Amino acid sequence: MHPSSFTFLAYLFASARCLTEFSTRGSATHLGWKPGWTPADTSLTDSLAANAFSNLTTYGIQDNGQAYCSWSNVAIRREWTALSTTERKAYTDAVLCLMSKPAQSDPVLMPGAKTRYDDFVGLHINSTIFIHATANFLSWHRLFTWTYEQALRNECGYEGYQPYWNWGKSAFDPVNSPMFDGSDYSMSGNGIHEAHNCTNALSSTTIPPVGCIPPAQGGGCVKTGPFKNYTVDFMPISPTLVEPEFTNKTWQWLGYYPRCLKRDVSVWTSSNWTKDIDSYNLIIRNNNITSFQLMMQGDYFIDGFFGVHAGGHYTIGGDPGGDFFASPGDPAFFLHHAQIDRTWWIWQNLDIENRQNAIGGTITLNNDPPSRNGTLDDWLDMGVLGTGRKIRDAMSTVGGEFCYIYI
Repeated sequence: MHPSSFTFLAYLFASARCLTEFSTRGSATHLGWKPGWTPADTSLTDSLAANAFSNLTTYGIQDNGQAYCSWSNVAIRREWTALSTTERKAYTDAVLCLMSKPAQSDPVLMPGAKTRYDDFVGLHINSTIFIHATANFLSWHRLFTWTYEQALRNECGYEGYQPYWNWGKSAFDPVNSPMFDGSDYSMSGNGIHEAHNCTNALSSTTIPPVGCIPPAQGGGCVKTGPFKNYTVDFMPISPTLVEPEFTNKTWQWLGYYPRCLKRDVSVWTSSNWTKDIDSYNLIIRNNNITSFQLMMQGDYFIDGFFGVHAGGHYTIGGDPGGDFFASPGDPAFFLHHAQIDRTWWIWQNLDIENRQNAIGGTITLNNDPPSRNGTLDDWLDMGVLGTGRKIRDAMSTVGGEFCYIYI
């Protein structure tokens, strides 16, 4: 790597830290943060990210036979709270653009898909049991999120890159954070208060359910922020927010059931499962890919353990954010999964030689039914969203067609 490139990117890391520190000291007005809200300390994982980046600069960008990615054109994904109000609005405007474009899915096979955004939701619904607790969980979602980023850029003129939601920054006050404070520069706010059940996020069969999330202050329709008028199109598949109209109803698979976006943003969930120390422990305590992705996804939810993956999803909660299948129907999904990808990116780059192409697990959800082990040559299908590829071609964020890093 050219020394000047290293200096430039090291400067970007230092600038990001300085920005966070400066804003935390009370000068965050220009970032559009709600008065009184400050990000929690994330120095543990930020330090790991800096070490991972340093290793990547030493290792260098591997072109995998393609002269596509270099340090001069690498895209930089940044954290939501570090973006200016202009940058955040540009992102949500692009998402709204995608929600305004017609679907490309076959209406016979996917009748609930009415918009281009729905194409992404529908693919995730159809793929769910083959992309969770499987060997391809991380790589499939990496490609899915990147494909979404490309749609925002190529179909809706977005000039930025996919931001991520560093859960630790908002773990103790997600409702007032720039993610969910309901401003024009947020990912929209919490739902209005509506009496509702505890959220049985882990599908526990005990009474009371293990890990049932206490009702928070939302539960109803989202009425603030960019997505206040957004219509959820797909039928619920596995809803955890119990709604009278969902009870004992027979649904057409992938059918059309328009309704408002609902949320129940949960500090109980975020403060238990998505603190900075939770991400830090996940990264440093799991040296092989099997244990890393198992703990990330909740370790079979034994004794009510969520892990950061379910923790992020059920911080959002509601409908469809709390639906295992249909969760991309809440646009906060993609910032959550960019952070999932960032966490994997950190883990990989802390030991590139041994972790870059590490793969573990089978091709069925929790190996049920029992199936073969996944391989680097397994295919990641993107349907009408874009070009699929082999897992091996999604293992590096700076290899093949991918060309991005995180700061």
